[in-house]
Amino acid sequence: MLSRFGMILLGFLAAGPALESHAADAAPVEPVLAVVPADGLDPALYVWKNRLVVVFADTDADPAFAEQMQLLGEDTAALAERDVLVVSDTAPATPSALRAKLRPHGFSLIWIDKDGAVRFRKASPWTVREITQAIDKTPLRLQELADKGR
Repeated sequence: MLSRFGMILLGFLAAGPALESHAADAAPVEPVLAVVPADGLDPALYVWKNRLVVVFADTDADPAFAEQMQLLGEDTAALAERDVLVVSDTAPATPSALRAKLRPHGFSLIWIDKDGAVRFRKASPWTVREITQAIDKTPLRLQELADKGR
């Protein structure tokens, strides 16, 4: 006679192939682009945890801002893999700590690496591919990849 644990284990083993085929049929889930507003954000909290991609504009109606947000949403998995946190700031009238520190003019895309250093400033939208290629060339990202390979 099987114990209760044995019966449960047998149930899972029997269901295994059915669960695997169901999982294979399911489409991979793309992470949703989470955008954090710059207002009240303390960039020091993200040092050594996240790369910040900060998108500045004078208004959220700025066509470059809209295009950049659309481009960032096209490959959220690549951004998540690189620990990217997208931050938006479209309120120059009430400057956030990031706006006061970085002093952008109009539309600006700024990447701050995990060490807190500004790696690039762009005055036009960039694709996720361009952003991730730039990230992947840094010594910090190369070290992360080497550490994962161990």
